[in-house]
Amino acid sequence: MATSMRGLTQFIADIRGARVRELEEKRINKEMANIRKKFKDGNLDGYQKKKYVAKIIFTYILGYKVDVGHMEAVNLISSSKYSEKQIGYLAMTLLMHENSDFLRLVVNSIRKDLDSNNEVDNCLALHAIANVGGSEMAEALANDVHRLLISPTSQSFVKKKAALTLLRLYRKHPDVIPAAEWALRIVSIMDDHDLAYRVSQGVVICVTSLVMALAQDHLDAYAVCYTKAVDRLHRLVIGHEYAATYAYYKVPSPWLQVKLLRLLQYYPPSEDPSIRSVLYQVLQTIMNNCAEPSRNVQHNNAQHAVLFEAISLAIHLDTNSPLVGTAAVLLARFISSKETNVRYLGLDTMAHLAARADSLDAIKKHQTTIILSLRDKDISVRRRALDLLYSMCDVDNSEVIVGELLRYLKVADYALREEMVLKIAILTEKYATSYKCAAGDHVGDEVWYRVVQIVTNTEDLQEYAAKVVFEHLKAPSTHESLVKVGGKCLLRMPRRYILGEYGHLIANEPGYSPIEQFQLLHSKSQFCIAPTRSLLLTTYIKWVNVFPEIKPQLLNIFDRYRHVLDAELQQRACEFYTLASRPEDDDFLPSVCEEMPPFPPRVSALLGRLDRKHGDTEDKRTWVHGGKEANVERNAIRKGEGGGQANGAESIMDSLAGLDLSSPGVSASQGHDASALAQGVPRPAVGPNIDQWFDKLLYSSEGVLYEDVQIQVGIKSRYQGHMGQVAVYLGNKVPSPLTSFTAAVHVPEPDALSVTFAKIPPSTIDSRSQLQQLLNIECKKIFTQPPILTISFLSGSHQAVSLRLPIVITKFFEHVKLGQADFFERWKLIGGPPREAQSVFPITLDAAGQLDLPKQSKVVSGHRLNILENIDPNPSNLVAGGVLHTSVDGKVGCLLRVEPNREAKLCRLTCRSTSEEVAAEVLKLVQKGLAAKPN
Repeated sequence: MATSMRGLTQFIADIRGARVRELEEKRINKEMANIRKKFKDGNLDGYQKKKYVAKIIFTYILGYKVDVGHMEAVNLISSSKYSEKQIGYLAMTLLMHENSDFLRLVVNSIRKDLDSNNEVDNCLALHAIANVGGSEMAEALANDVHRLLISPTSQSFVKKKAALTLLRLYRKHPDVIPAAEWALRIVSIMDDHDLAYRVSQGVVICVTSLVMALAQDHLDAYAVCYTKAVDRLHRLVIGHEYAATYAYYKVPSPWLQVKLLRLLQYYPPSEDPSIRSVLYQVLQTIMNNCAEPSRNVQHNNAQHAVLFEAISLAIHLDTNSPLVGTAAVLLARFISSKETNVRYLGLDTMAHLAARADSLDAIKKHQTTIILSLRDKDISVRRRALDLLYSMCDVDNSEVIVGELLRYLKVADYALREEMVLKIAILTEKYATSYKCAAGDHVGDEVWYRVVQIVTNTEDLQEYAAKVVFEHLKAPSTHESLVKVGGKCLLRMPRRYILGEYGHLIANEPGYSPIEQFQLLHSKSQFCIAPTRSLLLTTYIKWVNVFPEIKPQLLNIFDRYRHVLDAELQQRACEFYTLASRPEDDDFLPSVCEEMPPFPPRVSALLGRLDRKHGDTEDKRTWVHGGKEANVERNAIRKGEGGGQANGAESIMDSLAGLDLSSPGVSASQGHDASALAQGVPRPAVGPNIDQWFDKLLYSSEGVLYEDVQIQVGIKSRYQGHMGQVAVYLGNKVPSPLTSFTAAVHVPEPDALSVTFAKIPPSTIDSRSQLQQLLNIECKKIFTQPPILTISFLSGSHQAVSLRLPIVITKFFEHVKLGQADFFERWKLIGGPPREAQSVFPITLDAAGQLDLPKQSKVVSGHRLNILENIDPNPSNLVAGGVLHTSVDGKVGCLLRVEPNREAKLCRLTCRSTSEEVAAEVLKLVQKGLAAKPN
């Protein structure tokens, strides 16, 4: 730029050569006048506009106000030349704010650059949106940025910038971004692969940052990212699948590892055994890699960044796991490290452990070291030590910890004192065994609120509190908050008193007479601000009622304050003077000044203050300081706000371990709406063929579940007792691979049914190939809704489909053998409704006009009910029985009768069971198969 624009080079040289500011301003004013004249005359070519706008930008950077050149910058953005477009975008980002009217003029030009096939134009537009993007620009261009991110033709460096631009827009204007609708498509990019894997991994890092922000507010919609994160961590840490460029001092992509480990902490621990197994293996490997420190500082820094996040995740998953035991040993070493950063991180992570662990024994072993950290040379370390002591305090060590905090309070930093007082007050309230009082200048209002509340609610504390407050008021220098408590609590609290409410309890003791209480308290009023004086007047009206002997002095105070300029003081004094001047036999004053009742039970204001002090951050932490009790209460409040992972059985029974589920010879394909999982509960695909495939698999063990031009999904299953195993065959029918493949199972009734993958699904299905995924099934209770399998992948565009899995209650039946007498005895014993379900429905005859008895037998036996021979005298009728197995509810018997009528073309189906729900569900499932028309 300097070589091609000599005028700009000379202008910069003149500015730098100015010896005083006046000469600099003179040169700038001269140049600005010339630029205005040139712009006013017009007829400037692109080069001249670029040169003059560049001078304006330089002037603005120097700190001078600029009011010219905005329109020329807008014109430069639409230029076809890179150098001109670059200057236009630079001027836009510097000279225009997000609410500027000029931005409306450049939206179309920016959209045109986003649609361009030139990657440089794409990047310039993305930079401008990220730097300026107001609400109008975000609303107009968010979809274009998203399209650029998901486009298969976008270069990797464009995808990286598009992901970060969306992240910027979401943080500024979250309502504009349809995050839930885009969930599956954005998460799929976490599997991004191309020939330039070095660049591709950078895309994953940027997209993971975007997913971290979106997932915190849309847990259900982004739940599929959990599996993706675990799989990517396994490939990085165990499989070593990373480019050499992304190995930072031999640590594989530490930035990505940290992001993925933190992302997993936003979700509750997965109950899927395959995911948990892989995740524990990853965490164990990370901890083993950091067992011995290296001499290389950069290597240690990278390892520690990953390690501390891994420890936090291990604590989040299960505080009683062996991993956390290993972590506690490592943390004990870190809090004694010579490096300040390591001590800081060790204390912070140990505070996390203290806030979640059932037992604090492992932390208490290092209590002395932690207390010494309060006197560390670095204030950040001292603050983390305070947090840790607060979280690890319990009944056993409360006296030691609170005593140390009180001793340190006298020499602590002023920046720490208020928080220390707050935490000391909370710990004292929880664990105090005696009444002692210490007042300080750093006591916040909420502490005084809580003091008044505790005194009011504790009768045997009231006299002691009145004496202590009186003695502290004798000090030459008294904190104004103590005056407020001594007289009355703050305005925002209910009108409660210490001396005003309980001063009469000590009035008969020497040195505490009414007149002495009044003189001492009023002597402090001259040092208080007007609001505090107003509060003291309320104490005085209380004393008019309980101490009539000092009524003249109090009336004199009210009379004097009736003439002050402060409106609050004047009004209160007038009201109280009138009230106190009423006749002595009037009952109005005693009624107004009755002793206040106890406070109703409520959450401590101190805890609320502490929560507000920590504040909200972009990273919504899953824990707070204060021990497990505080976190249990917090989780109870937040229950139901976030999404979770699918529940699952821990293992398949031994008898199914060697099950032969060879390929049934089906391929696979699909192509549906990509928003299947957008709202957390997927909507299953529907259609004549889909319904027929599903209905047939209800009474068959294998077959096709779904098929289209791209993918085919096949099923083969086997069940034994309350356990089962389903093999899902996914076949790619197209000559190109299906990438970013995702499979997830949604179970509508997780308490009754468990469905989990035996292993994490792969991210790619090769061209014209088939892969198998095993699902482990456990029936815990009776259920009525089948689970839903959602698969998504990239094949030109993003595809997604949700399918009902043919897993129903009858799959868990086992045969029962009964003779004629036994059958009818049990039939009568069960009785009629409500344990009987019956239905009459039309049936289809075969081609010869006869009953299709083989089909009926196939349907009934396919639902795992044993057909009992020689039970019903009518050979056309079917009689069957079975026993349902569940792991929680136990066994449930079921009997069935099928009575077809060829002449009427009707069938009566009767089902009896000891469970009403089982009878109704079996009737519905068997009837669907019997009433179905032949294919």
